[in-house]
Amino acid sequence: MTDPQHHAGLIARVAEARDKTAFAELFDHFAPRIKAYLIRLGAEPGAAEDIVQDAMVTLWRKAHMFDARRASAATWLFRIARNRRIDTLRRARSDRLDPEEPMLRPPAPEAQDDSLDARIRDDRVRHALKDLPPDQVELIRQAFYSGLSHSQIAEESGLPLGTVKSRIRLAFTKLRKTLEADSTVDRP
Repeated sequence: MTDPQHHAGLIARVAEARDKTAFAELFDHFAPRIKAYLIRLGAEPGAAEDIVQDAMVTLWRKAHMFDARRASAATWLFRIARNRRIDTLRRARSDRLDPEEPMLRPPAPEAQDDSLDARIRDDRVRHALKDLPPDQVELIRQAFYSGLSHSQIAEESGLPLGTVKSRIRLAFTKLRKTLEADSTVDRP
């Protein structure tokens, strides 16, 4: 029988009474259809069978979550199977990561002299920031340390967008002049 209300009633019996006869009827009806669907999507027959088994176990365990007002039994079960297939594909892809992939290797340690130069530059930038007005320092902090866009800064601060942009530009001009005049800062 392919009546949606009948299938919904069978799921309700599984949810309420753990009715094995109702479950068997649902299994006999949907398992071969779901397996054929998965094979059409490109799953190997063995993998399709495993996904069907998993979907039907989910039906047994979560029948109480089925809502006939939101979807038919067929839609619900096919969605469960489709989602299980997607999960299986994702797991398979993550298993195929090449451990020699350069992107997965940690970065090489920074040379000591580069690290020292970077610390000196950072100290000089911090010192140069002290020469800026507090409102410009706050805008620089929001833009570069907090990663906010100019629009987000304008919204958060209540300043017009043009004011935010011009103050940041002005702050950069002052910082550049201060740092260019400093002989301890390395230049590229």
